[in-house]
Amino acid sequence: MSDVVSAGVLVRPARQDELTAVGALTVAAYEADGLLVANAEYAHELSDAARRAEHAELLVAVTGDGELLGSVTVTPPGSAFAEISRPDELEFRMLSTAPAARGRGVGEALTRAVVDRARALGARRVVLCSLDSMTAAHRLYARLGFTRLPERDWQPGPGFWLRAFGLDL
Repeated sequence: MSDVVSAGVLVRPARQDELTAVGALTVAAYEADGLLVANAEYAHELSDAARRAEHAELLVAVTGDGELLGSVTVTPPGSAFAEISRPDELEFRMLSTAPAARGRGVGEALTRAVVDRARALGARRVVLCSLDSMTAAHRLYARLGFTRLPERDWQPGPGFWLRAFGLDL
């Protein structure tokens, strides 16, 4: 993947020497939104950026100076991190923005990079799952043209629903 610049934010593949910081940033972003209260064990999966980089594409958003602003895990169907993707779809997960970088277009830059990656791979759709409480992310997805895929909603644990979204390319 080539580097993508959007709104002054550079999106590129994560580097090996950044993986510990990417894991910590992802956990901090989820904690800042209170998203680990219902599933504290998920913090371990979020923090393991090395595993994500090994089994998926791990993209980061950085400033021109290299300051880490956010990350996203891009996963094709059938891969270790895929949850709902089907053939010809590209899925993304664990979209996170450092709490101090909120409001700077980081989430949008990362999401647009995923869409660009999907097009480059010839995917027909980009898909993701999101918690009901992730309303800021839902507004972003709607603004970028994603629609709900309620038939693909699922429940990984009792009372813990993930809502599916998709963008046809």
